[in-house]
Amino acid sequence: MDEFTYTNIFETKGIEYIIVIAFLLLIIVFWYLINRPIKVKESINSAIGYLNDKILRIPRGIFYSKNHTWTYLEPEGYAKTGIDDLLVHLTGPVKIKQTLNPGDKINVGDKIAEIYQDEKMLEITSTLSGEVAFINEQLISQPELLNRDPYNKGWFIKIKPNNWIEETKEYILADSAPKWFQNEIERFKDFIAFSLKKNNPSSSEVVLQEGGELIDFPLAGLSTDIWNDFQKSYLKQ
Repeated sequence: MDEFTYTNIFETKGIEYIIVIAFLLLIIVFWYLINRPIKVKESINSAIGYLNDKILRIPRGIFYSKNHTWTYLEPEGYAKTGIDDLLVHLTGPVKIKQTLNPGDKINVGDKIAEIYQDEKMLEITSTLSGEVAFINEQLISQPELLNRDPYNKGWFIKIKPNNWIEETKEYILADSAPKWFQNEIERFKDFIAFSLKKNNPSSSEVVLQEGGELIDFPLAGLSTDIWNDFQKSYLKQ
């Protein structure tokens, strides 16, 4: 039978290891207590679905117009057009009604489609002048593509542009886009505060959370009057 050997850790470096381990455990506990409120708040924010520029998809190679449509010139010469991700997040899921056909001639600002929830509707206008080349028929039968992928599968029409360079020179592009979207969210907060006060004051607690944060899809569930205000006061700049 092997002889049992007793080692006094106080006569070795064992006590130093125990002190180090205890110190690390205290740091972990302290870090948890400090950060727990932040994590809880982040979890609540995630569950509620706050709308801010961090959740927006903002491709840098796309031209954004101030009425929240976008355009992108394909190698074939057709300008793909749709609505930007901010407008998608403001309205929530919608259905799409295409109002044009291939071969139609359009100018900047002409209506190209309608998006709607029940009786509430917004007109989507053209970023360019030219001739309609293609309509995204798939978007009519699968409007969820707009929420999933507004810049690829969620496009509305393709235009053969007449004056691409001149008509896009005032649009927002590349590094200017993120800052512009931040400002547009703040502008929407101002708009919705005014419109709710005028049309439906009881809805303010639903749209604006603690700290003035917007919920995701803030227009969903609001009245037709507010949608009409949004069309006239926010989209038409």
